Amino acid sequence: MTESRTPPPDLVPSLRKQARSLGFDLFGIAPAVSPLGFHRLIQWVDAGYAAEMNYFADRIDAYGDPGKVLDGAASIIVLTYPYPYSDDASPPPASRPSARIARYARIAADYHDVIHPLLKQLKQTIFQACPAALSRGVVDTAPLMEREFASLAGLGWAGKNSLLLNKNRGSYFFLASILTTLVLPYDQPQETAHCGTCTRCLDACPTDAFAAPGVVDSRRCISYLTIEHRGPIPLQFRTSIGDRLFGCDICQEVCPWNDRAERLKKLGSDANESADPAGRIDLIDLLSMDDAAFRVAFRHTPMWRPRRRGLLRNAAICAGNAKDQRSAEVLCRLLSDAEPLIRGAAAWALGQLGGRQDALAKQLAVELDSEVRKEIESALGLSN
Repeated sequence: MTESRTPPPDLVPSLRKQARSLGFDLFGIAPAVSPLGFHRLIQWVDAGYAAEMNYFADRIDAYGDPGKVLDGAASIIVLTYPYPYSDDASPPPASRPSARIARYARIAADYHDVIHPLLKQLKQTIFQACPAALSRGVVDTAPLMEREFASLAGLGWAGKNSLLLNKNRGSYFFLASILTTLVLPYDQPQETAHCGTCTRCLDACPTDAFAAPGVVDSRRCISYLTIEHRGPIPLQFRTSIGDRLFGCDICQEVCPWNDRAERLKKLGSDANESADPAGRIDLIDLLSMDDAAFRVAFRHTPMWRPRRRGLLRNAAICAGNAKDQRSAEVLCRLLSDAEPLIRGAAAWALGQLGGRQDALAKQLAVELDSEVRKEIESALGLSN
């Protein structure tokens, strides 16, 4: 073993202490080996469960070899960073129509922008101790099976909801990793799952997105449909989405391990919580946003990912499910939006609200997009 791959004995204790001071909650080290779950990832992709997330198939070989993420990787430091949430996202009485957002997105910053600078500080500590060592920080943007390495580092087990679960922390946290060419002392892996006979997460999913315990069919998952999916929300899932604008926490909310987890809110205090800590957004305000207003509101937040076309699509679905006539006026305006995806969702929502036949018929007379025409015809009761 060369000197450049051997750390000084005080490096890992120093990193653990520094990570804690930076707001990371759990810290573990795993060997940079081919993860045990790699074959399951291949099966998952082959079954079509990745839906339109083609980057899994495009980079599938890299997921089986951390050396493709960092050349010469020998160790992976895995960390958790808790995100804030309130226990209740129910709308206040007599409020305007609103929709809920996933707990991880209830901050006024993109978590990548928060966590990457913290990883950079840890990497600097590694560099100062071992200048010849290479390291790379990762926050879910590289082909790394982070959950597998978190288990290998002793941080928890893969739950039936497919998320990493920790006895003391539940699952309300981000995963972050640092790959390094240093050979660090590895932690004891988590070899036992503690879900037992519990099936609360599987039973609670409103779209039946679990093909098996721990196996998510993204094509049916509300988080995927509202964040990653680029087309219209499939008709059979629209009412099941309910008031979930961006993401879904149901399989976490019902998990007993989250009931008993210690509540930590470091990210919220460091990164400014959203204006509504209960995690709800006024639908009429959102549906009224043009491109410029949307950019100002969401450019540096997690909700930027689906862009205006995707988030307003979701908002229209939520408005249709709410069946609140106060949304009708803004939905009528969106029938002439430049984006067909938004026009189609607005038409569906108006069909759910009832009325406004004149506005729908007027748009149908000039609508050129075939998919939007189908949505309008359905809303008017003209389709078979």
